[in-house]
Amino acid sequence: MLVVARLDRLARSKRDLLEIAELLRDAGAGLRSLGEPWADTTSAAGRMVLTVFAGTAEFERALIHQRTSSGRDAAMKRGVRFGRPVKLTVEQIALGQRLIGEGQSPRHVAKMFKVHPATFYHALNKPAQAVRTPTQIA
Repeated sequence: MLVVARLDRLARSKRDLLEIAELLRDAGAGLRSLGEPWADTTSAAGRMVLTVFAGTAEFERALIHQRTSSGRDAAMKRGVRFGRPVKLTVEQIALGQRLIGEGQSPRHVAKMFKVHPATFYHALNKPAQAVRTPTQIA
């Protein structure tokens, strides 16, 4: 008998769960879940219920994915930005480029703006239209 705390800790998809249950059955073992007492493959009824609930759980995951994608798209249309906040403004990047042109080292300029040199290099290499201003950050 294989006992698991929850079925979602055992398998990521309905197909994987049913395949594991089948392998256990072929080996003469059963499957039980502490979190889902209906998940007991030692009986025909338990196997049938496991199949139905596994399909329902996969359907729920698909619905959740669809709803979160729709919500994310709607938020983006409203101007909400996702990801980490920008560290440097467009003006700071322009000033940094000017200072480098005047002979300052990029590391020194990054230190002046109190950012990691990699952050500064990344901002310098980013296309101008991809750089957000603080007012664009929601």
